[in-house]
Amino acid sequence: MTTETIKIANLKCNGCASTIKKELQAIECVNTIEVDLENDSIQLSYTTDRNLIINRLLDLGYPEATEKNGLLLQLKSYGSCMIGKLNNLQSK
Repeated sequence: MTTETIKIANLKCNGCASTIKKELQAIECVNTIEVDLENDSIQLSYTTDRNLIINRLLDLGYPEATEKNGLLLQLKSYGSCMIGKLNNLQSK
């Protein structure tokens, strides 16, 4: 099992955190996920290919901080953020 911290871009709020957790938990071999809003990072443990996780984050608009963060990725992150906020409201 691999445990690491990944710095990501576009992480803004609990809506973003909610979307990231939900989407990464859907990956079968991801065991734990903690989102650290203050440090723009996620801590996770997994037994799958790291690229699977990085690519899923990229698809959501949250690229690894080493990736180019263009306007399209920033717009994707706003969409993911809003979905996370709506999911948080529905679960209350």
